[in-house]
Amino acid sequence: MTYLVGETLSNMPAGQRFRELLARPGILKMPGAHNGQASIQARRAGFEALYLSGAAMTASMGIPDLGIITVDEVCFFVRQIARASGLPLLVDGDTGYGEALNCMHMIRSFEDAGAAAVHLEDQLLPKKCGHLNDKKIADAHDMAAKVAACRKARRHLYIIARTDAAASEGIDGAMARAKLYVEAGADAIFPEALNTETMFREFARRMKEAGLGHIPLLANMTEFGRTPFYTADEFESMGYKMVIWPVTSLRVANKAQAELYAAIARDGGTHNMVDRMQTRAELYETIDLAGFEALDASIVKTVVPEAMPQR
Repeated sequence: MTYLVGETLSNMPAGQRFRELLARPGILKMPGAHNGQASIQARRAGFEALYLSGAAMTASMGIPDLGIITVDEVCFFVRQIARASGLPLLVDGDTGYGEALNCMHMIRSFEDAGAAAVHLEDQLLPKKCGHLNDKKIADAHDMAAKVAACRKARRHLYIIARTDAAASEGIDGAMARAKLYVEAGADAIFPEALNTETMFREFARRMKEAGLGHIPLLANMTEFGRTPFYTADEFESMGYKMVIWPVTSLRVANKAQAELYAAIARDGGTHNMVDRMQTRAELYETIDLAGFEALDASIVKTVVPEAMPQR
């Protein structure tokens, strides 16, 4: 049924539903969903939580991931994915869109839009994708103040602190920051752009040694970055509780679209691409057109006329 039917929606806050998924055994797998349609397809594949990537959002808008977008623009994506899928959604909160008060505004806005969790990173603007060079890292205490502000503002949102410090400060620096961010109120830690299995295992081991083994860790399995390909099971064996595939859905969709446009330009039509398309029936079934129509008895099922009426 559709999101308009209240009985199908959980009364439990999204953040609490996210926590319940994390409380289960095993690693929580969260593929990126760059729009509502992708989120439905991910749910149908069996996923129980989703991720909304800042890089995927901005790329879908035709701009780079440099901290350009606003909270309201992100909330547009959050609302459509949360309502289309009904699944707990982890949202990329970039640097919090400003300082402490801006971070608090982000938390309340994301909660109101339907998000379940957010991650906040310790970069300075203009921020970059975590797998690129020359990232500028914020002062650790300034980042901790943002985390504390988020914790103060949240009603249910699950807060993940991301550190990009491993590239410039090594594991020691990333660990020192992780401790500080947990003390400030982070529920989980996201060590970004680790590039070997040894680094992943070392970070998890050091967290346990620091008495923080109970703090969940998030791994980022982005393609074409610094991290080699690992499976969810491999990340779990390294000590990680969550894994995201942030931009994958957009990469596949963009590649397919580029091939489509090239085919139209080459062939003068779409006839050579029809077998690559989602059919009309498949589209309507995915978005539950019949369910929407059935909600309102005043909506008459569309009937295609057989011929033009005669006078």
